[in-house]
Amino acid sequence: MATRIAFIGGGNMARSLIGGLIRQGRSRDSIHVAEPNAALRDALAQDFGVMTHGDNLAAALTCDIWVLAVKPQVMSQVLAQLAPAATDRAPLVVSIAAGVTHASMAAALGACARVVRTMPNTPAMIGAGITGLYADADVGEDERLLVEQLLATAGATVWIRDEAQMDAVTAVSGSGPAYFFLLIESLIAAGVKQGLPPETAATLAKHTALGAARMTLESSEPPEILRQRVTSPGGTTAAALDTFAAGGFAELVDAAVAAATRRGRELAQGG
Repeated sequence: MATRIAFIGGGNMARSLIGGLIRQGRSRDSIHVAEPNAALRDALAQDFGVMTHGDNLAAALTCDIWVLAVKPQVMSQVLAQLAPAATDRAPLVVSIAAGVTHASMAAALGACARVVRTMPNTPAMIGAGITGLYADADVGEDERLLVEQLLATAGATVWIRDEAQMDAVTAVSGSGPAYFFLLIESLIAAGVKQGLPPETAATLAKHTALGAARMTLESSEPPEILRQRVTSPGGTTAAALDTFAAGGFAELVDAAVAAATRRGRELAQGG
């Protein structure tokens, strides 16, 4: 990518992406960051050697790709600040703000800007994330590839055809890490209750989660087949899974994801 990138907002996700881009070999002087917090600006300049600005327009006016890494509640204000520059630069705009719709960003920035809405999750900060992406027909194949390359430093990407599905993306992967943290937390507590030392229970639970995740990614078999292979009839795994089923585990997961999806729609509508 030979173009200049402006990060509007210099928080954790922006830092993760900036660090990844530099590790990939991108020149430091091609990255500009607008961040109102002086301490964060200084840290970005010191840690990465990138150009920093206290003003959003100062960063945006020099760049052709804008990464909007601000909180959803300030997005409308930021878009109003950037709108004049969007007419001049005709930028490719990548938003990582949850719940801010493509239509609202496109309307605020005008027809010259091409907008990609994304939904990353927190493991993106260690390069192990998954990001859902949505764009309309104004964003061409070359620009989609640029976005994929930009976000590759955060992990895998998946394009969504219908923006309405972004709420489900948020419910499954955006909020999803918390579900797995809860399961690991519960496994640790259960192991301790069965007599394991806390440190041992934690190590067992964390590495079991890591191993299971890697197996699902690296195997050509679907998760249900992998589960069946681990489950011997009448064995310990079967006893545990029978207990999960009796407690309505699958139905509970379904209800939880549905609740998160509904809440995402409410937030997108200002609720």
